[in-house]
Amino acid sequence: MDIINRYILKELLKIFLLTVCFLTMILFLDKALFLTGLIINRGVTLFEVIRMMVYISPAFLALTLPIGVLAASIVVFSQMSADSEWVAMKANGWSFLNLMKPVVYFSLLAYVLTNLVMFYALPWGNQSFKRLIFDIIQSRANFEIKPNVFNTDFDNLVLLIKERKNRSVFKHVFISDNNDPKAQKIIVADEALIIANTELLKIQLQLKNGTIHDLGEKRTHYQLLNFDRYDLTLDLPSTRRLKRKAMLGNRELSYKDLLKKIERYKSEGRKTSKVEVEVSKKFSIPFTCLIFGLFGAPLGIKSSRSGKSGSYTVATIAIAVYYVGFISMQNIGSLGKVNPYISVWVPNILFFIIMLYMVIKMQKEIPFKILEKIQSLIETLIEFLKIKYQKYLEPEKTLP
Repeated sequence: MDIINRYILKELLKIFLLTVCFLTMILFLDKALFLTGLIINRGVTLFEVIRMMVYISPAFLALTLPIGVLAASIVVFSQMSADSEWVAMKANGWSFLNLMKPVVYFSLLAYVLTNLVMFYALPWGNQSFKRLIFDIIQSRANFEIKPNVFNTDFDNLVLLIKERKNRSVFKHVFISDNNDPKAQKIIVADEALIIANTELLKIQLQLKNGTIHDLGEKRTHYQLLNFDRYDLTLDLPSTRRLKRKAMLGNRELSYKDLLKKIERYKSEGRKTSKVEVEVSKKFSIPFTCLIFGLFGAPLGIKSSRSGKSGSYTVATIAIAVYYVGFISMQNIGSLGKVNPYISVWVPNILFFIIMLYMVIKMQKEIPFKILEKIQSLIETLIEFLKIKYQKYLEPEKTLP
């Protein structure tokens, strides 16, 4: 029996790793064009891009790990059934629950791994990515500002310096500030100093001994302001794109930070439903691994007659149904129409009930009439599509 358990566990881990790696690479392809643009246009090094990929990978793993559990469970048990291994095991007196022991171990391992991703890897990746972005912004701001050249790298700002004293100090600065399109400003200063704000991840330009020429909203009034010191925030366009591509937000905050944010929102009288949903997801997403492992085994055995391609089809349909329900309930919970803490658990509860039903059926060897009808319908649809589009799938024959 130990040999069988090790064999099943080995196969589960193999399919799991292949699925997780494949899906994670597919998700990285979505960022490929963006990262290539950074290398070409912004001078970001290949090593920095690799670090970005490492830092944003936890956000992908939070999605691909549960999917990998379900795909592995369905494919392995589908193959066992197709190769008549399941029949041989039953003939030797092994029940379905006997074979669930390695699946439980596998699901628990995935559960622990997903918990580590949700509670530790995501916040770590988030903070590391922020520090990397800050370093890039700081180096880019110091490097790209050249004397006697109009610099347009900053959002809604045109910057011109006459002289560069050192890496961070400029002389005779001219700035066209278009942050407010209704009131354009021209700023002239004798000296400017670049200061990095590590908390806000901003680059600030500290201007000294200058004037602000304000044209006014209707361009009918002209105002001249003298200053000894004026701080101006420089915002690189790449900053917002990097943050958006890294999927920064509530999802990447640590559990403690989310609780603090909820308390802050409550004190300010703001809605907390979105943040509460993220707190609940920290627990519900890892728990999905436990359900998917035990859910996939009976589903894989019953879909074995369709072969390996059929098992992947069943896995895809099951994953699509789950995540459509999950995203829908997440959105409803974020709007406050359902208790935010319960909303993302609804798909888990439904799949848990279905999982228990299927496990009991398999243990008692009761046929799945509904599942068989659904499977027959899917097979009929696939055959119909193959026949209808066969002429497009076959290679064209050329005359001799």
